Amino acid sequence: MNAPRPKHAPLTQFEVVDDSLVVGGMPLARLAARVGSTPFYAYDRARLDERVAYLRQHLPPEIHLHYAMKANPMSAVVQHMATLVDGIDVASGGELQVALDTIMPPERISFAGPGKSDADLRCAIAAGIILNVEGFGELDRIALAGRELGITAKVAVRVNPDFELKSSGMKMGGGPKQFGVDAERVPEMLRRIGELKLAFEGFHIFSGSQNLKVASLQEAHDKTFELARRLAKDAPGPVLTLNIGGGIGIPYFPGEERIDLAAVGTHLREILPDARRDLPQAQVVMELGRYLVAEAGIYVCRVVERKESRGEVFLVTDGGLHHHLAASGNFGQVIRKNYPVVIGNRVAGGEREVASVVGPLCTPLDLLANQMELAKSGPGDLVVVFQSGAYGLTASPGGFLSHPAAREVLV
Repeated sequence: MNAPRPKHAPLTQFEVVDDSLVVGGMPLARLAARVGSTPFYAYDRARLDERVAYLRQHLPPEIHLHYAMKANPMSAVVQHMATLVDGIDVASGGELQVALDTIMPPERISFAGPGKSDADLRCAIAAGIILNVEGFGELDRIALAGRELGITAKVAVRVNPDFELKSSGMKMGGGPKQFGVDAERVPEMLRRIGELKLAFEGFHIFSGSQNLKVASLQEAHDKTFELARRLAKDAPGPVLTLNIGGGIGIPYFPGEERIDLAAVGTHLREILPDARRDLPQAQVVMELGRYLVAEAGIYVCRVVERKESRGEVFLVTDGGLHHHLAASGNFGQVIRKNYPVVIGNRVAGGEREVASVVGPLCTPLDLLANQMELAKSGPGDLVVVFQSGAYGLTASPGGFLSHPAAREVLV
């Protein structure tokens, strides 16, 4: 007897009324009419508010929440997040300009990334934000730009730790990495920062992302604080900021379960007293992107044609991997698995069927759902891909085959 197939975690963040998904207080068909065309991304501001409030409830009050805007750099989303969080972390000069247009004070904006241009560095120094230094060459370029501008640059060291976040979807530390300074070379960099008379802010220690294992996060937090205490002994000044990264994941695929955030928060409460004792001036930052915005967003495309081929049903839509590479399985998946997908204007539907959702591109990779049980549907119906608020439009090859771009709305 075959074992039952695992199911997606229950998705209850959006209401369903009269068998229609409700987003931003509107039934999906009305929202589509308001947007004016499909495909589009919609981000629900109430869901963003709820997620930040949920984090505040479960994490120690000493933890400062920062939004990693690479997860979703839409200007309206960043503007809204700036009213909810304690800081913004950017990964490019373009993102920095968006962040500087918000109400967030520049001193609570930081910039990480392994390939910052000289123009990026000058802009960041002039704005007065914190630069997370990724290497010795970059440090020298920062010092030169600061001298030319007559401004003392604020720098933190991005550390490539000597450990990794186990069970993470993307490992950002441990082993050879293009990110940050190897932990064993950080003392040398700290001495150099002192010689250059730059304003030392602290450390950025980010070991991995998209993790659903409480024990792995707890272990990473223990090692992060221990490493920070060890490195602080060679610092040219007190540690003012300790960015411990994020790493908290969300359930995307069948069989995945939501992380117990309360357990993560309890462990942080247990270890923070030692950090306060050894790093008394350090503001502890948790930098989150995906966890803040992913579940607040959906991707919506419209069925153009219903097609049957050798016993299988294909729903051909006006959207696809050029808008949502991650949902197609081509953004880091080794074995392709389905994101949660429904027919948004007939969530349960009077009749169910197994179908695949495909896009208009001339490639078999253009697959949004493979052999999923969905409400029976046809042309005009609206396909919804959940968990789409992070790494969606801007992480996709929008120019591929020259199809129209998807729109984005905050509702």
